[in-house]
Amino acid sequence: MSVNATLPPDEPARLAAVRRYQILDTPPDGAFDDLTAVAAALFKVPIAIVSLVDYDRIWFKSHHGLDASETGREPGLCASAIFSPEVYHIRDASTDVRALANPLVAQGFGLRFYAAAPLRTQDGFNLGTLCIIDRKPRDLSPFEAELLAKLAASVMDQMELRLAARKVAELEQAERRISEELRQANEALGESERGWRDLFDEAPIAYVQERLDTRLIQANRAAMSILGIKPEEVAETFGKSLVPETADAQSRLRGVLVSFERGNENSAVLELRRKDNGKPVWLQWWSKPAPSGKYTRTMFVDITERVLLEQEQVRLEAQNAYLWDEIRSVHNLGNLIGGSRAIRHVMQQIQLVAPTAAAVLVTGESGTGKELVARAIHERSPRKGHALITVNCGAIPENLFESEFFGHVRGAFTGALKDKLGRFELADGGTLFLDEISEMPLEMQAKLLRVLQERELERVGDTRSRKIDVRIVAATNRDLKQEVDAGHFRQDLYYRLSVFPIELPPLRERCDDIVPLAAHFVTQTALRMNRPGPRLTQTAMDQLTSYAWPGNVRELQNAIERAVILAQGGALEFDWLKGGANPPTAAAAPAAPPAVLTNAELKERERQNMMAALAQTGGKIFGSTGAAALLGMKPTTVISRLKSLGLECNKPSGKRE
Repeated sequence: MSVNATLPPDEPARLAAVRRYQILDTPPDGAFDDLTAVAAALFKVPIAIVSLVDYDRIWFKSHHGLDASETGREPGLCASAIFSPEVYHIRDASTDVRALANPLVAQGFGLRFYAAAPLRTQDGFNLGTLCIIDRKPRDLSPFEAELLAKLAASVMDQMELRLAARKVAELEQAERRISEELRQANEALGESERGWRDLFDEAPIAYVQERLDTRLIQANRAAMSILGIKPEEVAETFGKSLVPETADAQSRLRGVLVSFERGNENSAVLELRRKDNGKPVWLQWWSKPAPSGKYTRTMFVDITERVLLEQEQVRLEAQNAYLWDEIRSVHNLGNLIGGSRAIRHVMQQIQLVAPTAAAVLVTGESGTGKELVARAIHERSPRKGHALITVNCGAIPENLFESEFFGHVRGAFTGALKDKLGRFELADGGTLFLDEISEMPLEMQAKLLRVLQERELERVGDTRSRKIDVRIVAATNRDLKQEVDAGHFRQDLYYRLSVFPIELPPLRERCDDIVPLAAHFVTQTALRMNRPGPRLTQTAMDQLTSYAWPGNVRELQNAIERAVILAQGGALEFDWLKGGANPPTAAAAPAAPPAVLTNAELKERERQNMMAALAQTGGKIFGSTGAAALLGMKPTTVISRLKSLGLECNKPSGKRE
């Protein structure tokens, strides 16, 4: 097959994007090797690769566990994976038509499992993939797919950081060249005064003369262009009037004025505002007093682009650090799991509101999974390509709320040694999840309301407003209406946050989900502890479904983890739950008759039980550790029941145990 036959329509632009990063055929890099090593360890696979898809080849920037450094583009799996907007997954390459022609599958290498997350630029081009490879087939859970996508985002951040660093280096080289030109220009001025006026006006370096009070005497064309000043405005302009009212900028201005008074030479980086449109401009500035001491001669170059690149580099590093924190953290409740009517209603609400920009208020008891709802809304929204930033309002000291939310500039308060991005700026273009919103102080509620209404903020210590585009998802385990009535929460902020409320039911009201959740947590815990998954017997399931779970799904997860530790390879037991928070019953009340289930409800109960058994045994039916033994049924009976319930079953490939 020719390469042109499988090219996407925007291939020339995509290839141009690949070359823009100047990463092809570069030496090994420890940062990328660390990421592939982390991926191999997290997913327990022998091979992890960072690949870039060139015109006729697939080149490996990092290839953990693989000796090859590149392969042909066709029939490469990575070349197919870049067509996918999401994680590209092949469970078993030996039976998947997408992979049969690949030499790693067809020849002696024995590739079976392949999963890849695209390396996507901010303008939507897939440059390559972060892929993981195994020699045995396996599934990829939604949680693992999300984790792989986050690692791919970290790879992309590394590429962006290197691109930004290269641009900064180029600008610094240009600055050195300009400085050399400046030196040569000064030498020429010292040698001869003839033609000084033409040199002054036409010099590529900005040059001004100003009095000790910073009032301009004259400025050349380069200086007027940078400062946004017209020729007739030069004599009436004071240089200090262009300095913004921020603490850092004013501190640098004071240093300049002191050097003027003392007659010292000086150099500094200054932040100004253009006179014509107020836009920020950063200057590398040099000043030397005139021999008479009545005015100074000042030269400067515009370094705005370099400063903006450095600020973007800081933002990327902060976002990269946040993504690493997310990867290292373990989500308390796993994925949204369950088939009960209550949880299906929640999922329907998520599907409805996710594509919109509406604010969402998630309510429910502690441990019900409110953060998972926020994550599901973000992942199904148009903002999923940007960050989801989580902040716990109950964990921030009251005197740090404004700095944490809106950021601060250097010198804004004691200990503010450098500029810091707030959570709103980190979430710009994405979603900000405000957990425990009821814990926010009233004074901060007013400031949050203003930011939500105006869609702009000011960092602490700064006077410049910054536009932000953030979608808000808030959560609380309290009744905010009661908090409003009690005067503890602003009514206007409540209405702003609760455009679309979603209430999560407690686990005791969705008992049908307990067994599937338990099976999921058993598998997850066993994998994390690197031990075989213990059996979840019918007795254990009865114990779990009869318990009240006051701590909801979080308590269930902790109970499963404790039971797995105690199981020591045997069956799970939950006898210690009997002394827990069971629902109170009246001693004299007669026992309620058992609920009568319809035929459809019985089939659904049996279906859930079968699914839990298959999840517990990894889809295995035969043998002493299979689903049949767990259910106390014959394997042939289990297969027959699965077919009647419309569930898929995998027949054993080898001999039965």
